[in-house]
Amino acid sequence: MADASFGRFWAAATISSFGTAVTTVAMPVLVIQELDASAFSVGVVNAAQFVPYAVLGLVAGVYADRWRRQRILVWSSLGRAATLGALPVLWAFGVLEVWTLVVLLLAFGAFSVFAFAATQSLLPRLVPRNRLVPANARLDQSDAAAQTLGPALGGALVGLLGAPLAIAVDAVSYLVDAVLNAGLRVDEPPTERGVQRHLGREIGEGLRWTYRHPTLAPLAVSTHVWFVAYAAGFTALTVLALRQMGLSALMFGLLVALSGVASLVGATLAPMVGRRLGTGRALMATRSVYPVAWILVAAAPDVPTGVALLGAALVLQGLAMGVENANDTGYWQIVTPDRLLGRANATRRSANRTAGALGAVLGGIALTVFDERLTLIGVAALSAASAAIVALSPLRTVRVT
Repeated sequence: MADASFGRFWAAATISSFGTAVTTVAMPVLVIQELDASAFSVGVVNAAQFVPYAVLGLVAGVYADRWRRQRILVWSSLGRAATLGALPVLWAFGVLEVWTLVVLLLAFGAFSVFAFAATQSLLPRLVPRNRLVPANARLDQSDAAAQTLGPALGGALVGLLGAPLAIAVDAVSYLVDAVLNAGLRVDEPPTERGVQRHLGREIGEGLRWTYRHPTLAPLAVSTHVWFVAYAAGFTALTVLALRQMGLSALMFGLLVALSGVASLVGATLAPMVGRRLGTGRALMATRSVYPVAWILVAAAPDVPTGVALLGAALVLQGLAMGVENANDTGYWQIVTPDRLLGRANATRRSANRTAGALGAVLGGIALTVFDERLTLIGVAALSAASAAIVALSPLRTVRVT
């Protein structure tokens, strides 16, 4: 592993992850308390952060394969710093409105789409391919730590500085991210000049690689199904915990933090599990955990014992996600040729985000027709289908050394 360059890359990702966790807390406070937005406006603001993934994901993948990925990382970080940095400035001058916030978040999301495509595609240039799973595990450890500790940090900063200035902290984190990534020593082939390109054909090539490959195609489809199930399930879990069981926001937050801690442990174990079981069996095993976790949630009674079951379910999910993600991402990076990495990563990211949005909507619809527990049983069945797709495919026998 190129320790110096990967160390900078890891540090940049860690700093921006903690900054993002701060904004996750500060943004709702800004929208609801500072801008006094309606419930509909809150929904529009939330959607604005995800729309670019569906609209630009495939295009971003093409350009992540055309351009130098290090430069994409630097410029996308500067773009995110500028868009977030504009929020406290506009607020200070008293001209920040919901519609301007939506425009800025659309721009922020667009830069993020390009950043993700470049990040996942640059990593194989920084570490040998036989070290990709440990490298991804280390990145996942940082992300899990940020998800666990970051909200507490964000809450403290919002209380100390106010929501707009807390978001400014995130903007600074992206400036640091840009500086660190600009200093990476990475060998990238020069951009080809004078070569005729066709956006549609290049997008098609990425789609064909993703959905016609004998092992990547079932993995991609299984992941899309997982995102639908997870988004629907988390929607139902939130309603069950906060409304049906009457848990406080603090207790619910602590339960979610348990999942983050478990994800950190799972990411630490990911390389070892992948070596012991093989990549395919590791993915099959982790995907088989999710139906069990959702059944535990569905079975949680409206008494203190239910809190323990919710905690156990979230720990199981966190462990599974931590083990799975590094092996999943590493396998994509190992199998996919460098010239297609940007498109393969962006294609599945775009589809996963869209599947997650669909799952949240379907979860809301299911909750209006059925109760929370029946909805969660349906989620468990959908999670089992995700596991079955892997188990019935050639992926189950894959072992990456």
